[in-house]
Amino acid sequence: MEETISLQDLFATLKKRLGLIALMAILAITIAGVISFLVLTPIYETSTQILVNQEQSEASQMINQNIQADLQLINTYSVIIKSPAILDQVSSELGLNMTAEQLNSKITVATAENSQVVNVSVQDENPAQAVEIANTTAAVFEKEIKGLMNVDNVSVLSPAVLKSNPSPVAPTPILNMAIAAVVGLMLGVGIAFLLEYLDTTMKNDQDIEDILGIPLLGVISPIQEKADLKEASEIASRRRAG
Repeated sequence: MEETISLQDLFATLKKRLGLIALMAILAITIAGVISFLVLTPIYETSTQILVNQEQSEASQMINQNIQADLQLINTYSVIIKSPAILDQVSSELGLNMTAEQLNSKITVATAENSQVVNVSVQDENPAQAVEIANTTAAVFEKEIKGLMNVDNVSVLSPAVLKSNPSPVAPTPILNMAIAAVVGLMLGVGIAFLLEYLDTTMKNDQDIEDILGIPLLGVISPIQEKADLKEASEIASRRRAG
């Protein structure tokens, strides 16, 4: 016999296990909050901007190929900034006990479309060190690019600055707790339906018909409680005595 579940049954299951679902959501939010506020280390971010000054004649600016070549050059600069040739010197100048690979993981280089500005962002647990890494990377790149590519068209447009009260970019407790709430609700709903599926007890006449597959012919009336029987016995005794 094929078993079907109606929307009414689904809502009845959710209502029945509402406490469990709420408990799972609260537990997930609590765990996410504790981890976000007490366990995870805050990460700070700062950035500096590098300007690539392309010296072009008036005629060359009209040629699309030259424009594309300029953009490719900027993309090349983005790769060079994160190369060991630059980052090894940055680590040496700042006295950091970091390899080029470790510094590379802290640095993000981005360029806006059709722009000559390269944005160098640095994330670190120490906001002051993030500023030092960003500015030193820009300065070393500006100096070394002259020898690497025989050009002198790079300058620091906007150095990184240490704010008086920097705010971490990670972790984000509110977002983490919101995600945990959704996960907790989904887990609670899943457990609720699993418990309902594993519950094979027969609670009413409809369960008997569904499980046995036969129509219900009759129902036995409920037996009176002991208190009711005792009260009826006392009344009968008083009548006999009277």
